[in-house]
Amino acid sequence: MKDMTWFEANEKKIPVGEVRTRFAPSPTGYMHVGNLRTALYTYLIARHAGGKFILRIEDTDRGRLIEGATDVIYRTMEECHLEHDEGPDVGGPVAPYIQSERMAMYKEYADLLVEKGCAYRCFCEKAESEEDSGEFNRADDPCRSLSKEESDVRAAAGEPYVIRQRIPHEGTTTFHDEIFGDITVENKTLDDQVLIKRDGMPTYNFANVVDDHLMGITHVVRGSEYLSSAPKYNLLYEGFGWNIPKYVHCSPVMRDAHNKMSKRHGDPSYEDLIAQGYLTNAVINYVALLGWSPGGEREIYSLDELKEIFDLKGISKSPAIFDIEKLKYFNAEYIRAMSAEDFAKVAEPFIRQAVKNPAIDPSAIAALLQQRTEVLTDIAPKLDFFDELPEYDAELFVHQKSKSTLESAKTVLEQIIPMFAEITEWKDEEILSAMTKLTETMGVKKSVVMWPVRIGAAGKAVTPGGAVEICRILGKDETLRRLGVALKKLA
Repeated sequence: MKDMTWFEANEKKIPVGEVRTRFAPSPTGYMHVGNLRTALYTYLIARHAGGKFILRIEDTDRGRLIEGATDVIYRTMEECHLEHDEGPDVGGPVAPYIQSERMAMYKEYADLLVEKGCAYRCFCEKAESEEDSGEFNRADDPCRSLSKEESDVRAAAGEPYVIRQRIPHEGTTTFHDEIFGDITVENKTLDDQVLIKRDGMPTYNFANVVDDHLMGITHVVRGSEYLSSAPKYNLLYEGFGWNIPKYVHCSPVMRDAHNKMSKRHGDPSYEDLIAQGYLTNAVINYVALLGWSPGGEREIYSLDELKEIFDLKGISKSPAIFDIEKLKYFNAEYIRAMSAEDFAKVAEPFIRQAVKNPAIDPSAIAALLQQRTEVLTDIAPKLDFFDELPEYDAELFVHQKSKSTLESAKTVLEQIIPMFAEITEWKDEEILSAMTKLTETMGVKKSVVMWPVRIGAAGKAVTPGGAVEICRILGKDETLRRLGVALKKLA
C-alpha cells in the first residue's frame, strides 16, 4: 500500500494556500457548450486568484472513448486561450494527468477504505448489471454484513468482486456548495456506489475524488447534475481524513425552458459554432455570461477582463438558455471592433469559398463586408457574382427609388463604357469621377448612373459595396466586359 501521506509528502511542490482548479473532460467526442463553460469558469477561478489551472483527462470509461477526442480537447483549449499550467502535454508536479496512467493507485486507495470499514467487497454476481438497471438494493446485499475475515478469504481465493462504498444507514450528510449553500440529505437515500469494478477499473465517482486530493485541487467546478453525488464524495473525503475542496455546481445550459442542449438534437458544439462563422472571442464572451453576471449593463468583455472581474457570487442558480441570436449579436460586435487587417485574415477562407479567381484581392472584398457581417458564413453567399456574372433579367435595371428606367440605363451604359475605357489608373477616385461627370452631363441624380453600373457589373441588386467598389475589385477589363453584356440586354 502506498503511503497515504503522498500528497503531504509532495506539499513542497504545491505552495501552501495556492488555488488549484482542474478541468477534467472525458475524451468522448466533442466540446459541447456546457463543457466549454465549465472549462472557462474553472480557468477564470484560477487566474483571478493567481493560482494554477490543470487539465486532467478522465478516460476510465473505456467504452465511451472516441479516437481523436483528446486532440479536440487540446485544440479547443488552445483556440480559446485557456492555457493550462499542468496537464498531460505540459507535465507538472503531480503527473501523470491521464487517469488510465494512474490505474495502479485506485485499487490501493479503495483497499484502504475497506480496511477502515468505509467500503466493502461485494461478491454478488449480478450486482453491477442490477445496479445499472436501478434494481440493486443495498439493504438486500448480503456482502455488506460479511466479516472482514470472510471477505479476505473469498478475495484471496480469487472470487470476483466489486468494491462498494459503505454508506451509513442512519443520519444525514451535509455538504456546502459555493452556489447553492448548505445541502443536507438523509443517508438512507444514498446508494452504496461501486468504487472499483470487477475488472479493476475505478468508477468516475471514485477516481475523481482520489485524483482531486492527490493533485491538491481546491475548487471543483461541475454541473449541478452532480449535486446528488456530492454527499457520497464528502463521505469518501471524510473516510480518508482528507480536506474537502470547495464545490461549485453550475446549473445546466438549456436549449429552451424545458430541454438541455444536446448534440443528438442538433445543438452546436464549440467546433460547430466556429464552422458556422462565429469568432472564438465572441463565443467565450457569450459562454461566460451563460449563468454568470458581473453586474451592470455592460456585456462585452475580453478574456483578460474576465480574469480580473470573475467572482463566484455572480453565478446563478437558475439554468441558462442558449440563445443563438444573442450569440450572433455578440459576434457582430466583435467583427465590427476588429482591425481591417484582422477581419481580412479571418474572412479570407470564407471569401475564397465563393471567389476562386486569384486575381481578385480578398482583403479588398473584406473591406466591403466588415460592417455588414454578423457571422462569417454570411460572406460567401454575397459574393458569387465576383467569379461569374449571374444570369439576370433586364427588368433589374428598373428601380423606382433610384429613378432608373430601361431607357435611362441604356443611355448610361452607352456613355459610361467609353469613359471607363479611357481611365488609365483604375482607382476608386477615377471610377467615381467618370460617373460624376456623366451625372452632370445628363443632368440627373447620381443614382440614375450608379444603379445601372452596379447591376451591369454585379448582375444582382443586393451587393456588398456599391458600383465604384465592385468595378474597382473586378478590374477594368472585366468591368467593361460585363457592362457590354448589360448593354446588349438593353438593346
